[in-house]
Amino acid sequence: MIHSIKRPHYQAWLLAARPRTLPLACASILLGSGLAAHVGSFNPGVFLLTLLTAISLQILSNLANDYGDAVSGADDQARIGPARAVSSGLLSPQAMRRGMIVAAAVAVLLGLSLLLTAFGDQWRHIVTFVLLGAAALLAAVTYTVGFGGTPYGYRGLGDISVFIFFGLLGVLGTYYLYTQQLSWLPLLPAATCGLLATAVLNVNNVRDIESDARNGKITLAVRLGRANAISYHWVLLGMALLLTVIYLLALPVPLVGWSCLLVTKPLTDAARTLRRSRDGDVLTGMLKKTAISTLIYSMLLSIGLALF
Repeated sequence: MIHSIKRPHYQAWLLAARPRTLPLACASILLGSGLAAHVGSFNPGVFLLTLLTAISLQILSNLANDYGDAVSGADDQARIGPARAVSSGLLSPQAMRRGMIVAAAVAVLLGLSLLLTAFGDQWRHIVTFVLLGAAALLAAVTYTVGFGGTPYGYRGLGDISVFIFFGLLGVLGTYYLYTQQLSWLPLLPAATCGLLATAVLNVNNVRDIESDARNGKITLAVRLGRANAISYHWVLLGMALLLTVIYLLALPVPLVGWSCLLVTKPLTDAARTLRRSRDGDVLTGMLKKTAISTLIYSMLLSIGLALF
């Protein structure tokens, strides 16, 4: 439930930044870095700047989401989950817009620093990644804000965006920053990371399915209905497991690399709870469990690849 509560100003911004979502933003960077380390192309400077850029983009997305859901009316007094800064009155819409501008500026500066570090004077690569970065900025802002129409997150397209930016683009883009080359095999763990990130979004959308439908936020879960959205969740997990096994068999990697499959239990436990429970607090816990499991998956697989 949303309550209008007074908090120190910095706590309001911390609430809006939603630091608990940041591990998910780091997962694709860790996995892409592990893939690069596997082929001997790891660079600590590129790693740090890529991580900071991804975190800044995620914070921008969170601020835009807080603002967009508030001004559209998608956040109401019956909303399940953590309070939002604008809709609860902790921050004004004008302050949030200024915060979004600052977050976007930080993301741009970090991104440009990253490209210069990774590519030097290779301007063709820099221009390509500038365009990709612009697409990421646009996707972060328009998920719930939109420009000249309904935000794409309200039309059931959020899952596709998450799969691309937290999976394919996040992992393969990171890998390319180190290696300046691509091959088909890294596509498998990149797709897996995207599928798991999409599963995180789906837990969120199943939890909020009633309030979203009531307020016109037509997520994929709303389109599918609760039962089908839960079946879809199992498909996401099953495909992620299958692609991981194919990838590990194709390399092959030592036993430590297979340790990434340890996340299967917490992921399936969360999925079972998603089917059984409609309690908002319980499902918020499953959201966190799925996100942390995705990060641990990336960490364990990256360690296995780096050691191989």
